[in-house]
Amino acid sequence: MKTVDVFLSPVEVGESAVEGRVAVVMDVIRATTTMVEALANGARAIFPTASTEEAVKLASSLGRGDTLLCGERKGLKVQGFDLGNSPTEFTSNVVGGKQLVMSTTNGTRAFLAAEGSTRVLAASFLNLSAVVKAVREEESLLIVCAGKENRFSLDDALCAGSLLTALTALEPVDLLLNDAARMVLDLASLHEVDADFLASTAAGRALAEVGLERDLDVCAARDRYTLVPEMRSRKISLPLSKERS
Repeated sequence: MKTVDVFLSPVEVGESAVEGRVAVVMDVIRATTTMVEALANGARAIFPTASTEEAVKLASSLGRGDTLLCGERKGLKVQGFDLGNSPTEFTSNVVGGKQLVMSTTNGTRAFLAAEGSTRVLAASFLNLSAVVKAVREEESLLIVCAGKENRFSLDDALCAGSLLTALTALEPVDLLLNDAARMVLDLASLHEVDADFLASTAAGRALAEVGLERDLDVCAARDRYTLVPEMRSRKISLPLSKERS
């Protein structure tokens, strides 16, 4: 029996929920999509922070020579930062060999909510199948959806449901699911995710309002990479034993 609990926003995650469990964090539009893209393009590590002030201080202490400040508020790049939160910005020419300090409205807070877990993995549609394989042997799994400003977000819920669908398809296994996990599994059976579908969600519409709807093509791309970023001591990177794909 595999136990899987889904939380639809970081505020739902209590300390007792993460202890001794493996956590998967997802913020499809756009933080985990951008993290996967950045690491695939040669970024050394990503440091998630709760606030822009914390991000500025951390970047300064790490040394600005090879550190980029990244993040958004209301979808747009924070004034004075090097990069926003658009995956198309994080090319190999820009982030290769760099370490990134990131603060976003929803995604980085989700990582901090899950940091007491045994392992914390970053998931998006870009690397969904790789994450499924990485957790297939785990007996107790926690999925944290970043949501949108502490509320339910359809894009993250569908990603969570897609992960559970793929997990059960990989090998027959009995799952003990909380109510949110049962709901996202049902949602995933009803919808096919593509850029047009993401554009119809609240997060997608908010992105279009600030002129960044082009990011949705990347956010909807399924299994572009086989890498699985992992956070240790508030540092998200690729396991040394794994090669980028």
